[in-house]
Amino acid sequence: MRVLVSVDMEGVAGVVDPADVRPGEPEYERNRHLMTAEANAAIRGVLTYDSTAEVIVSDAHAQFRNLLPEKLDRRARLLRGKPKLGGMLAGIETGVDACVFVGYHGQAGKACSVLAHTVSSAVIADVRCNERSLGEIGLNVALAAHHGAVPVLVTGDDTVALEAADLAPGMRTVVVKRALGARAADSLHPGEACDRIEAEVSSALRDRESVKPLRFDGQVTLEVDVLTPAKAELAAFYVPGMQRPSGTTLRYVAPDFPTAHRVVSLIAILGNVG
Repeated sequence: MRVLVSVDMEGVAGVVDPADVRPGEPEYERNRHLMTAEANAAIRGVLTYDSTAEVIVSDAHAQFRNLLPEKLDRRARLLRGKPKLGGMLAGIETGVDACVFVGYHGQAGKACSVLAHTVSSAVIADVRCNERSLGEIGLNVALAAHHGAVPVLVTGDDTVALEAADLAPGMRTVVVKRALGARAADSLHPGEACDRIEAEVSSALRDRESVKPLRFDGQVTLEVDVLTPAKAELAAFYVPGMQRPSGTTLRYVAPDFPTAHRVVSLIAILGNVG
Protein backbone atom coordinates (compact mmCIF):
# COMPACT_ATOMS: atom_id res chain seq x y z
CA MET A 1 0.00 0.00 0.00
CA ARG A 2 1.13 3.55 -0.82
CA VAL A 3 -0.43 6.40 1.17
CA LEU A 4 0.01 10.13 0.53
CA VAL A 5 -0.29 12.41 3.57
CA SER A 6 -0.86 16.04 2.51
CA VAL A 7 -0.20 18.44 5.38
CA ASP A 8 -1.47 22.03 5.48
CA MET A 9 -1.15 24.35 8.48
CA GLU A 10 -4.28 26.46 9.02
CA GLY A 11 -6.29 23.48 10.27
CA VAL A 12 -3.77 22.34 12.90
CA ALA A 13 -5.02 22.32 16.51
CA GLY A 14 -4.34 25.66 18.23
CA VAL A 15 -3.74 27.63 15.02
CA VAL A 16 -6.12 30.58 14.62
CA ASP A 17 -4.37 33.69 13.24
CA PRO A 18 -2.44 34.59 10.08
CA ALA A 19 0.64 35.22 12.24
CA ASP A 20 0.41 31.60 13.38
CA VAL A 21 1.17 30.36 9.85
CA ARG A 22 3.38 33.13 8.44
CA PRO A 23 7.12 32.41 8.17
CA GLY A 24 9.20 34.80 10.22
CA GLU A 25 6.63 35.17 12.99
CA PRO A 26 7.44 33.75 16.45
CA GLU A 27 4.17 31.82 16.61
CA TYR A 28 4.88 30.23 13.21
CA GLU A 29 8.06 28.60 14.50
CA ARG A 30 6.15 27.02 17.39
CA ASN A 31 3.33 25.88 15.12
CA ARG A 32 5.75 24.14 12.77
CA HIS A 33 6.29 21.67 15.63
CA LEU A 34 2.53 21.20 16.05
CA MET A 35 2.11 20.68 12.30
CA THR A 36 4.90 18.10 12.25
CA ALA A 37 3.39 16.31 15.26
CA GLU A 38 0.03 15.95 13.48
CA ALA A 39 1.81 14.66 10.38
CA ASN A 40 3.59 12.08 12.52
CA ALA A 41 0.29 11.02 14.07
CA ALA A 42 -1.09 10.34 10.60
CA ILE A 43 2.04 8.37 9.64
CA ARG A 44 1.72 6.23 12.77
CA GLY A 45 -1.94 5.59 11.93
CA VAL A 46 -1.05 4.40 8.44
CA LEU A 47 1.67 2.08 9.72
CA THR A 48 -0.58 0.71 12.45
CA TYR A 49 -2.99 -0.34 9.72
CA ASP A 50 -0.25 -1.69 7.43
CA SER A 51 3.28 -1.92 8.81
CA THR A 52 4.66 -2.44 5.30
CA ALA A 53 2.97 0.62 3.78
CA GLU A 54 4.97 3.26 1.93
CA VAL A 55 4.10 6.69 3.33
CA ILE A 56 4.76 9.83 1.31
CA VAL A 57 4.32 13.17 3.08
CA SER A 58 3.68 16.28 1.00
CA ASP A 59 4.33 19.62 2.73
CA ALA A 60 1.28 21.58 1.51
CA HIS A 61 1.42 25.02 3.15
CA ALA A 62 2.68 28.29 1.61
CA GLN A 63 6.13 27.65 0.06
CA PHE A 64 5.95 23.95 1.06
CA ARG A 65 8.88 24.31 3.51
CA ASN A 66 7.19 24.11 6.91
CA LEU A 67 7.47 20.58 8.27
CA LEU A 68 10.61 19.95 10.31
CA PRO A 69 12.45 17.17 8.41
CA GLU A 70 14.51 16.06 11.42
CA LYS A 71 11.33 15.73 13.53
CA LEU A 72 9.32 13.81 10.94
CA ASP A 73 8.84 10.08 11.46
CA ARG A 74 11.84 8.52 9.71
CA ARG A 75 9.69 5.79 8.16
CA ALA A 76 8.10 8.34 5.79
CA ARG A 77 9.47 10.23 2.78
CA LEU A 78 9.04 14.00 2.60
CA LEU A 79 8.21 15.99 -0.55
CA ARG A 80 9.32 19.54 0.23
CA GLY A 81 9.79 22.80 -1.68
CA LYS A 82 8.16 24.60 -4.58
CA PRO A 83 7.24 24.14 -7.37
CA LYS A 84 6.06 20.53 -7.10
CA LEU A 85 3.93 18.81 -9.73
CA GLY A 86 0.58 18.23 -8.07
CA GLY A 87 1.07 21.08 -5.61
CA MET A 88 -0.48 20.08 -2.29
CA LEU A 89 -0.86 16.53 -3.62
CA ALA A 90 2.65 16.18 -5.00
CA GLY A 91 3.33 12.49 -5.51
CA ILE A 92 -0.23 11.61 -6.49
CA GLU A 93 0.79 11.00 -10.10
CA THR A 94 3.21 8.22 -9.08
CA GLY A 95 0.42 5.86 -8.05
CA VAL A 96 -1.15 6.09 -4.60
CA ASP A 97 -3.83 3.95 -2.96
CA ALA A 98 -5.14 6.47 -0.43
CA CYS A 99 -4.77 10.11 0.65
CA VAL A 100 -4.94 11.67 4.10
CA PHE A 101 -5.41 15.45 4.42
CA VAL A 102 -4.01 16.89 7.66
CA GLY A 103 -4.42 20.47 8.90
CA TYR A 104 -6.84 21.55 6.18
CA HIS A 105 -9.10 24.63 6.24
CA GLY A 106 -12.38 25.75 4.68
CA GLN A 107 -12.81 27.34 1.28
CA ALA A 108 -12.71 31.05 0.47
CA GLY A 109 -15.83 32.97 1.48
CA LYS A 110 -16.64 30.79 4.48
CA ALA A 111 -16.55 33.45 7.21
CA CYS A 112 -17.21 30.92 9.98
CA SER A 113 -14.18 28.80 9.00
CA VAL A 114 -10.80 29.43 10.62
CA LEU A 115 -8.36 31.08 8.15
CA ALA A 116 -10.52 30.09 5.18
CA HIS A 117 -9.15 30.64 1.66
CA THR A 118 -8.68 28.84 -1.63
CA VAL A 119 -5.10 28.38 -2.91
CA SER A 120 -4.20 32.08 -2.45
CA SER A 121 -6.00 34.42 -0.06
CA ALA A 122 -4.41 37.36 -1.90
CA VAL A 123 -5.78 36.38 -5.31
CA ILE A 124 -8.73 33.95 -5.43
CA ALA A 125 -12.31 34.55 -4.28
CA ASP A 126 -13.91 31.41 -5.73
CA VAL A 127 -13.16 28.41 -7.96
CA ARG A 128 -15.84 26.59 -9.93
CA CYS A 129 -15.47 23.38 -11.92
CA ASN A 130 -18.46 22.65 -14.16
CA GLU A 131 -20.31 25.26 -12.07
CA ARG A 132 -19.52 23.57 -8.75
CA SER A 133 -17.77 25.81 -6.22
CA LEU A 134 -14.70 24.15 -4.68
CA GLY A 135 -12.11 24.97 -2.04
CA GLU A 136 -8.80 23.22 -1.53
CA ILE A 137 -10.47 20.14 -0.09
CA GLY A 138 -12.70 19.80 -3.14
CA LEU A 139 -9.91 20.41 -5.62
CA ASN A 140 -7.69 17.83 -3.94
CA VAL A 141 -10.45 15.26 -3.41
CA ALA A 142 -11.21 15.40 -7.14
CA LEU A 143 -7.53 15.21 -8.11
CA ALA A 144 -7.02 12.18 -5.87
CA ALA A 145 -10.10 10.51 -7.34
CA HIS A 146 -8.87 11.15 -10.90
CA HIS A 147 -5.66 9.27 -10.09
CA GLY A 148 -7.48 6.39 -8.42
CA ALA A 149 -6.49 7.32 -4.86
CA VAL A 150 -9.17 7.27 -2.16
CA PRO A 151 -9.32 10.41 0.05
CA VAL A 152 -9.94 8.62 3.32
CA LEU A 153 -9.61 11.31 6.01
CA VAL A 154 -9.31 15.05 6.59
CA THR A 155 -8.48 16.92 9.80
CA GLY A 156 -9.27 20.54 10.66
CA ASP A 157 -12.11 22.54 12.18
CA ASP A 158 -15.81 21.61 12.21
CA THR A 159 -16.53 23.48 8.97
CA VAL A 160 -13.91 21.35 7.23
CA ALA A 161 -15.79 18.24 8.33
CA LEU A 162 -19.03 19.54 6.82
CA GLU A 163 -17.29 20.44 3.56
CA ALA A 164 -15.72 17.00 3.29
CA ALA A 165 -19.01 15.21 3.96
CA ASP A 166 -20.53 16.91 0.92
CA LEU A 167 -17.51 16.27 -1.32
CA ALA A 168 -16.70 12.69 -0.40
CA PRO A 169 -19.45 10.81 1.46
CA GLY A 170 -17.83 8.18 3.67
CA MET A 171 -14.62 10.16 4.14
CA ARG A 172 -13.58 10.20 7.81
CA THR A 173 -12.88 13.46 9.67
CA VAL A 174 -11.08 14.47 12.83
CA VAL A 175 -12.33 17.78 14.21
CA VAL A 176 -9.39 19.23 16.15
CA LYS A 177 -11.07 22.59 16.80
CA ARG A 178 -14.47 24.27 16.57
CA ALA A 179 -14.54 27.50 14.62
CA LEU A 180 -15.65 30.55 16.61
CA GLY A 181 -14.89 32.89 13.72
CA ALA A 182 -12.34 33.53 11.00
CA ARG A 183 -9.56 33.95 13.57
CA ALA A 184 -10.83 32.17 16.68
CA ALA A 185 -11.46 28.58 17.71
CA ASP A 186 -12.23 26.25 20.57
CA SER A 187 -9.33 23.80 20.17
CA LEU A 188 -8.33 20.41 21.46
CA HIS A 189 -4.99 20.09 23.23
CA PRO A 190 -2.38 19.30 20.53
CA GLY A 191 -1.58 15.96 22.13
CA GLU A 192 -5.24 14.94 22.16
CA ALA A 193 -5.58 16.01 18.52
CA CYS A 194 -2.65 13.77 17.59
CA ASP A 195 -4.08 10.79 19.47
CA ARG A 196 -7.39 11.14 17.64
CA ILE A 197 -5.72 11.52 14.24
CA GLU A 198 -3.58 8.41 14.75
CA ALA A 199 -6.58 6.30 15.78
CA GLU A 200 -8.88 7.55 13.01
CA VAL A 201 -6.39 7.08 10.15
CA SER A 202 -6.29 3.33 10.74
CA SER A 203 -10.10 3.11 10.77
CA ALA A 204 -10.35 5.29 7.66
CA LEU A 205 -7.98 3.07 5.69
CA ARG A 206 -9.86 -0.04 6.75
CA ASP A 207 -13.17 1.43 5.50
CA ARG A 208 -11.83 3.18 2.39
CA GLU A 209 -14.04 1.27 -0.04
CA SER A 210 -17.10 3.09 1.36
CA VAL A 211 -15.81 6.54 0.27
CA LYS A 212 -17.55 8.08 -2.76
CA PRO A 213 -15.40 11.08 -3.76
CA LEU A 214 -16.31 13.83 -6.17
CA ARG A 215 -14.87 13.10 -9.60
CA PHE A 216 -14.78 14.98 -12.90
CA ASP A 217 -14.47 12.88 -16.04
CA GLY A 218 -13.67 14.41 -19.40
CA GLN A 219 -13.62 18.12 -20.18
CA VAL A 220 -13.86 20.60 -17.30
CA THR A 221 -15.07 24.19 -17.59
CA LEU A 222 -13.09 26.12 -15.00
CA GLU A 223 -14.13 29.53 -13.69
CA VAL A 224 -12.01 31.46 -11.20
CA ASP A 225 -13.14 34.68 -9.54
CA VAL A 226 -10.20 36.85 -8.46
CA LEU A 227 -10.23 39.76 -6.04
CA THR A 228 -9.41 42.63 -8.41
CA PRO A 229 -9.18 43.17 -12.19
CA ALA A 230 -5.41 43.56 -11.88
CA LYS A 231 -5.19 40.02 -10.51
CA ALA A 232 -6.77 38.69 -13.71
CA GLU A 233 -4.71 40.55 -16.28
CA LEU A 234 -1.60 38.40 -16.73
CA ALA A 235 -3.59 35.17 -16.98
CA ALA A 236 -6.03 36.77 -19.44
CA PHE A 237 -3.24 38.26 -21.57
CA TYR A 238 -0.72 35.43 -21.71
CA VAL A 239 -2.39 32.05 -21.11
CA PRO A 240 -3.58 30.59 -24.44
CA GLY A 241 -7.28 29.74 -24.34
CA MET A 242 -7.97 31.82 -21.23
CA GLN A 243 -11.22 33.81 -21.43
CA ARG A 244 -12.23 36.79 -19.31
CA PRO A 245 -16.03 37.12 -19.18
CA SER A 246 -15.78 39.92 -16.61
CA GLY A 247 -13.08 42.05 -15.04
CA THR A 248 -12.57 39.65 -12.16
CA THR A 249 -13.63 36.30 -13.66
CA LEU A 250 -11.41 33.98 -15.70
CA ARG A 251 -12.70 31.00 -17.66
CA TYR A 252 -10.72 28.11 -19.10
CA VAL A 253 -11.95 24.92 -20.78
CA ALA A 254 -9.58 22.15 -19.68
CA PRO A 255 -9.35 18.76 -21.39
CA ASP A 256 -9.32 17.00 -18.01
CA PHE A 257 -9.37 17.70 -14.30
CA PRO A 258 -5.59 17.60 -13.64
CA THR A 259 -5.19 20.36 -16.23
CA ALA A 260 -7.89 22.44 -14.53
CA HIS A 261 -6.16 21.87 -11.19
CA ARG A 262 -2.85 23.16 -12.60
CA VAL A 263 -4.53 26.19 -14.19
CA VAL A 264 -5.95 27.22 -10.80
CA SER A 265 -2.41 27.23 -9.39
CA LEU A 266 -1.17 29.18 -12.43
CA ILE A 267 -3.84 31.86 -11.95
CA ALA A 268 -2.80 32.20 -8.30
CA ILE A 269 0.87 32.55 -9.26
CA LEU A 270 0.20 35.13 -11.99
CA GLY A 271 -2.21 37.03 -9.73
CA ASN A 272 0.48 37.38 -7.08
CA VAL A 273 2.97 38.61 -9.72
CA GLY A 274 0.48 41.15 -11.05
